[in-house]
Amino acid sequence: MIQEFKDFIAKGNVMDMAVGIIIGAAFTAIVTSLVDDLINPLIGLFTGGVDFSNLFVTLDAGEYASLQQARDAGASVFAYGSFITAIINFLIIAWVVFMLVKMVNRVKASAAKDDDVAPAVDTGPSEKDLLIDIRDALRVRA
Repeated sequence: MIQEFKDFIAKGNVMDMAVGIIIGAAFTAIVTSLVDDLINPLIGLFTGGVDFSNLFVTLDAGEYASLQQARDAGASVFAYGSFITAIINFLIIAWVVFMLVKMVNRVKASAAKDDDVAPAVDTGPSEKDLLIDIRDALRVRA
């Protein structure tokens, strides 16, 4: 069993997965900044400055100015704005990942296309062509 585990770890798939997770964590910070610092302000501009993350309904009778105040007071809240924000963030992240995968696939296809193109090699006349030439030369001589 230990040998099987060593073989499993030694395979490239585990290392590829580890690298993918590390890069994914770093990529998450970039995408989070893209969403929070660039895209959400644009969405807020088009929606008249609505901050979706602060939309909520209290499930008790309390009135609170913000979602944070309601949570700090221990009130039961239905924070549908946070859910809307999470959906928007997901769609943006999915779009960015889609574009990234599309770009990587294009680069891979281009590299594979370059590898498939072999330089043309002049093979010269075929064996049959040479035999026909010899036959014709013998006819002319006779």
